[in-house]
Amino acid sequence: MITIKDIANRLGIAPSTVSKGLNDANDISPELKKLVLDTAIEMGYVTKRMKKETRKRLCIFVENMQYEMPGDFGFDIILGFKQAAVRDNWEVIIVPMTPLLQLHDPYDRYMVKNNFHGGFLIGFALKDPWITQLASTTIPTVLFDNYIRKNPNVAYVGTDSFEGIDLAVDHLTKLGHTKIALLNGSPDSMVTVNRYDAYASSMQSHELEIDEKLVAYGHYVEDSAKYHLPTLIKNGATAILCGNDLLAVGVIRECERLHIRIPQELSVVGFDNLPIAEEISPALTTISQNRIDLGRNSYASLYWLIAKVPISRSLLRPSLIVRSSTGTHMAMDKTKNG
Repeated sequence: MITIKDIANRLGIAPSTVSKGLNDANDISPELKKLVLDTAIEMGYVTKRMKKETRKRLCIFVENMQYEMPGDFGFDIILGFKQAAVRDNWEVIIVPMTPLLQLHDPYDRYMVKNNFHGGFLIGFALKDPWITQLASTTIPTVLFDNYIRKNPNVAYVGTDSFEGIDLAVDHLTKLGHTKIALLNGSPDSMVTVNRYDAYASSMQSHELEIDEKLVAYGHYVEDSAKYHLPTLIKNGATAILCGNDLLAVGVIRECERLHIRIPQELSVVGFDNLPIAEEISPALTTISQNRIDLGRNSYASLYWLIAKVPISRSLLRPSLIVRSSTGTHMAMDKTKNG
């Protein structure tokens, strides 16, 4: 069990200061209160005030996504959500979800039966039963990377794929690449469709051909890359833009196995900026989305939906983190040297 002393040791401050932060004392700064509370939530500490508050309940449903360990994609999203929600005295329940569980109880019934005021759904596929039911739900609900039209009770939260992928394509074209492939995730995911649309839009704006032979669909896991990499290279790709970092890591490791040099022979770009992006060799150029902020933004959207403000979409701005997995196209090198 996490104690106040454990939090104090993590932060290097006195236990009495931690206690003041948790109890909203007036003689420490708001910044220190925030740091103490955020750290307490991250470590799993539950305050007495949080234990007493049982009527205000929110639920995070997670499917098709790792979230339990630091470094998992969903971990920081959930952490950011909880850090924001606890300040308004919400109890946050995490429920791992499967299609079978969704068939057992319709969404609205499940929410009412368990006294949840609102829900946050992460990792759901377009074909999931609950996604269809959300078209008519009256429960305030936020979806990560999924969108429901014409229901003022449901909001979409994510990162702007169009801006992020355009940053990546712009970076690659400046390096001389014109044969830019897209290795995407499952077609059953809305984010997959969204990233293809972003890719097509950016290629057009850079006056580059959209060659469907340079587009592949797999799954958002590392192992998926090996099934598509040989075909993409055979079709002329000099750079591969991946739907997430795990796919990009798979490309890098498969290139190492096939003795394809990165970035000399192939440039690789990911999406997410997971910790592994910096740890792998060569380090991965990637489109970064701040997952803590995604969690906080998701709570903020749900807060306003509960307050009857009809939020539709709320997108964060991405940034491009350039590392050593991208480089000048060899043809450009030869031109410069010739």
